[in-house]
Amino acid sequence: MESALAEIEFLALSPNRVSVLRRLVEDRHTRTDLAVATGASQATLGRILRDFEERSWIRRTEGAYVATATGELVADAFLDLLATMETEHDLRPIVDYLPTDALEFDLRRFEDATITVPSGTKPNAPVGRVLDLLEEASSVRVFSHAFNEGSLGVVERRVTAGEMTFEGVFSREAIEAVADDDSLRRRLESILDAPDASIRVYEAEIPLAVTAADDTVHLLLRDANGVLQASVDTDDPVVREWAHDRFERYWTEATAVGDDLDG
Repeated sequence: MESALAEIEFLALSPNRVSVLRRLVEDRHTRTDLAVATGASQATLGRILRDFEERSWIRRTEGAYVATATGELVADAFLDLLATMETEHDLRPIVDYLPTDALEFDLRRFEDATITVPSGTKPNAPVGRVLDLLEEASSVRVFSHAFNEGSLGVVERRVTAGEMTFEGVFSREAIEAVADDDSLRRRLESILDAPDASIRVYEAEIPLAVTAADDTVHLLLRDANGVLQASVDTDDPVVREWAHDRFERYWTEATAVGDDLDG
């Protein structure tokens, strides 16, 4: 085990080694190619290539270098670990707010996710992010414990203009909160009158606030006190499949919202 850890450390301590090995796994490269791609000095590059050859991770062929089968094995495992650690680093500030019990997919699916957090100048940045998605999407599905005023306004405007199809499943609490406000109630009634919009009410708890806007899935994240802390969105196909499957489960068990909003 110690020797394996030493090899991991050997790679981890040098971004140039990682860069060279990554490129040689992808394709054959000459020493000149590698120098241009990595910016490493000739002396550094010479040591890296010599060290890799001694480990049988690469071989020379026709004046260029290419990874061996074991070099590919090492690169695949190390780069996977590197990607996992990069994802963990990105998620670390928001992990306490992720509803992990309800997320039926590997968190590594958030590798290329966009994370949006409030700031001093943009305290509602996470909501702003979902509003941007709603403004561009042609097909939207939502399941949530809340229906914020901004989203309600964008959805009303776009579905009544025939620019969007909308399906939403909301908790009873969310629907009642909208119904209790005359202005929001009118907007909800307007959405219900649109031919391409359908809303249902789910009587049990919905522990998530998820918007599937075309190919992007967006989650609003709140703390235990309900305070908005962040959002995360991704177009990962596995997350997208999870979101639509989860939506269908809620939709099947929900009931239509009546004209009087009493469900």
